[in-house]
Amino acid sequence: MLCTREQLEQEEEQRLAPYGMKSRDTRGRIYPDPEHEYRTAFQRDRDRILHTTAFRRLEYKTQVFVITEGDYYRTRLTHTVEVAQIGRTLARTLGANEDLTEAICLVHDIGHTPFGHAGEYTMRKLMREFGGFNHQQQSLRVVDELEERFPEHRGLNLTYEVREGIAKHETAYDEVGFGDFDFNEMPTLESQLASAADEIAYNTADLDDGLRAGLLDPYDLNELEFWREWVALKTINADRFDDMVRHKFIRWLVNEFVTNFVDTTNARLNDNHIDSVDKVRAFGAPLAEFAEDFMERVKPLQEFLLSRFYRQYRVMRMASKAERVITDLFNAYLADTRLLPAKTQTRLNEDIPARVVCDYIAGMTDRYALDEYERLFNPMTKV
Repeated sequence: MLCTREQLEQEEEQRLAPYGMKSRDTRGRIYPDPEHEYRTAFQRDRDRILHTTAFRRLEYKTQVFVITEGDYYRTRLTHTVEVAQIGRTLARTLGANEDLTEAICLVHDIGHTPFGHAGEYTMRKLMREFGGFNHQQQSLRVVDELEERFPEHRGLNLTYEVREGIAKHETAYDEVGFGDFDFNEMPTLESQLASAADEIAYNTADLDDGLRAGLLDPYDLNELEFWREWVALKTINADRFDDMVRHKFIRWLVNEFVTNFVDTTNARLNDNHIDSVDKVRAFGAPLAEFAEDFMERVKPLQEFLLSRFYRQYRVMRMASKAERVITDLFNAYLADTRLLPAKTQTRLNEDIPARVVCDYIAGMTDRYALDEYERLFNPMTKV
């Protein structure tokens, strides 16, 4: 027996909470697009994102460690997959739309530059006089303009709700306030869940990677309340720190984040009598949140990562290399656009040279950027 789109939409009506975004209620797409026979609108968005060139390139883009540092650390792609997994858990537990949440999670970093945040800061500085740059806006640009998948129009023609989820994705590393969206209106709960999933993923995974790489000293974990609380549970001999201790601690930490978030968000939804998507949008503040006392416990973790990991000398050396590579590539291309590939040069008739160069570099993987740097500036390297 085939399961049709209409049946899937009917199941959503029965299964999702009243505030969960139903596929059939989407505000639609920019261009007319007939509905699919057996996939909902948000399932199609997820699939379109997965098949993009930009998504595949995330495999070789930095999360914290540049790809040349080793194969065992998270990349932008594995981070994205972890965000999607956490996002689906949050959505399923709270009765929100898993497909919409997953689609937003999968696309949230698709516009990131090579070399992670160091690459973004560099590109932002280079583009200051040419309209600026941030990875969220670039993500929307990728799905609306740069990906070419349809002969009738540019972009992926995603639903309003997924595109809104990109523009209103909000964590400590994001900037909202661009695109044709009403920023006085809150996004769907699913969009808010995607932001929380991102925060959970990078706080816990970066700690994991820092410990695995030896950049963080396990003995310094005693500074963190989370660690002291976990050790007090006496679930393992934490005096002998090894991979198994690290795995078990990170699993526990992720669960602490997720449990506090779903309990707090569920209480806020109930206390404020949220029984529709319209009420989510009209609330005026995020409904999906961690408890205030929990966030007080998270702050020392974030400060610990900032001072001991993100600013550790090896990480700063990687950031310095990234700035040099991106700056030199940008200046060389802008000085002589004939250095750009022929297909990229055709876009010079549609946009200012700086934006074309920015799009080209932002789409690079770490590995390609390093190879391109060698091709352009090392006379012994074949072009």
